[in-house]
Order: sequence, then C-alpha cells, then structure tokens
Amino acid sequence: MHIPGVHYNWVLFFFRIWDINQKTFYLRNNQLVAGYLQGPNIKLEEKIHMVPIDPHAMFLGIHGGKLCLSCVKSGDDMRLQLEAVNITDLSGTKEQDKRFSFIRSDNGPTTSFESAVCPGWFICTALEADQPVSLTNRPEDTLVVTKFYFQEDQ
Repeated sequence: MHIPGVHYNWVLFFFRIWDINQKTFYLRNNQLVAGYLQGPNIKLEEKIHMVPIDPHAMFLGIHGGKLCLSCVKSGDDMRLQLEAVNITDLSGTKEQDKRFSFIRSDNGPTTSFESAVCPGWFICTALEADQPVSLTNRPEDTLVVTKFYFQEDQ
C-alpha cells in the first residue's frame, strides 16, 4: 500500500545543533534564532530534523520536519527562511526542491552548511545572542559564525 506524501526511501535523523560559541537554535516569532538557553528555557531548543540526499547533501527542518530551511534570493542577497513543507515530501531530484538542500562539510569536530542552490552562501549565526539564523557569503567574516556542532540526538 502506498501512502501519498510518504517517501519510503527517506530516513529522518534528529540532531542537536549549536554554534562554536555555544548558542543553540530556537524559534521566536516564527523566526529561527540562536541564543543562550538556560534553566526552563532549555526546552525551547529546536532539534534539527535531517534527511540525507546523498553523502554530503541534506534537507534540514524543525518542528518534526514540518518547517524546512531554504535559501531564497532577495534582491542581490540570499535569505534563509523557514517554509511550511514536510521534509519527507521533498525530493532530491526535483529542481524546485533544490532551495531546501544544503551541503554538509565537516572540519574536525565542527560542521558548516552551504546552500546547494546558492553556492558560496553558508548558514550562519551572529556573534550577538538572540539574533536570526541567516546566510552569509563571507564565512571568514569575524562578525558571523559558520561553524557548528552537529550531534545526532538519541
């Protein structure tokens, strides 16, 4: 029996993500932000739901994979946004789904995520806490953080 919208070849993994300055991701006013969560606020931490497309490319989502991270063009810039799409409905072969795909690069204990549709643009956090998670095309910039700890959640 085939259930529409279910892709039996996808495997969904759950990860914790935090930047090298220990800021974790959480949702505030429908926007993904990175900050220091302590005490009762720790429960606000968003787990990343990941579906691998190939050994290095993947889809990333939150809220049980119901909100997916995407890279979209905004003027001359690229913008990271959350889209209400079920992560298991995405296809690694469809051109319209490429905006949801990110390339994972591991460097020792840290990981960076480059947009597949916008090469050279990386997921980043600001140095200040409680700022939106975004994209940068200057990963060497000292005002942003593009290195993350990405640990499978048990």
